[in-house]
Amino acid sequence: MMPAGQWGALLYQATTWIIPVVIAVTFHEAAHGFVAHRFGDDTAWRAGRVTFNPLKHIDPFGTVLLPALLLVTSGFLFGYAKPVPVDFGRLRNPRRDMIWVALAGPLTNVLLAIASSLLFYGVDLAPSPVADWLARNLVNSLQINVVLCVFNMLPLPPLDGGRVAVGILPRPLARPLAQLERYGMLILLLIFIVSYAGARTPLGFNLLGWLIGVPSEALIRLVLAITGQSA
Repeated sequence: MMPAGQWGALLYQATTWIIPVVIAVTFHEAAHGFVAHRFGDDTAWRAGRVTFNPLKHIDPFGTVLLPALLLVTSGFLFGYAKPVPVDFGRLRNPRRDMIWVALAGPLTNVLLAIASSLLFYGVDLAPSPVADWLARNLVNSLQINVVLCVFNMLPLPPLDGGRVAVGILPRPLARPLAQLERYGMLILLLIFIVSYAGARTPLGFNLLGWLIGVPSEALIRLVLAITGQSA
C-alpha cells in the first residue's frame, strides 16, 4: 500500500498537470464554437458548448483519466476534450470560414501560453507553499498549450491543421485530403505506435517527437521571447 506521503505527492503532481489540461482544452473548444457562431453556425451555441464551463467540454476519460494514467505510468501527457459540433455547411462562406473556425482553438492556446508566461511574473507575490504549486501550474500550462497548438495544427483531418489545409489548398488537392478524415484517427494511432516503437530502437527515432517536439520547442522560445522570459 502506498504511504500517505506518496499519495500526497502524487496528488500534488497530478493537480499541476490536470488543471492546466482542463483549462487548455476548455478554452480551445469554446473558441471553436464562438468563432463558428460569429460566422453563422449556431450548432455549438444551441448545444451549450460556447462556454468556459469545463463540465461542458471535458471528456471523463480523455481529459482527466487518460492524462493522469499516462503521467503516472510514462511521464508522457496527452489528452482530449469532447469536440465542439460545427456544421460547416451553415457557415456563411464554408470554405473560407472553416479556416478561421479551425484556427480559433490553436490560436487560443497560444494566447493562453503567453498569459501563463506573463503570470509567472506574479509567482513571487504568492505565499511560499502556494508559489511553488502556482509556478508548476504555469510552467505546465505553457508547455501543454504549446503542444496542444502544435499537435492540432498537424495537417491531417479531423485535426485543426487538416481543416486549415483543406480550406487553403486548391480543390484538386483539398478534396483527397478531406476524404482522409474518416481514417484520420487511425493514422494518428499508427503515428503513436510507430513513435513508441521507434524510440526503443537503437536509432531512437521518435516520429511524434520530431513532428511535435521540434516545433513546440521553437514556439516555447518565441513565447518566452515575447514575454521577456528568455535568458
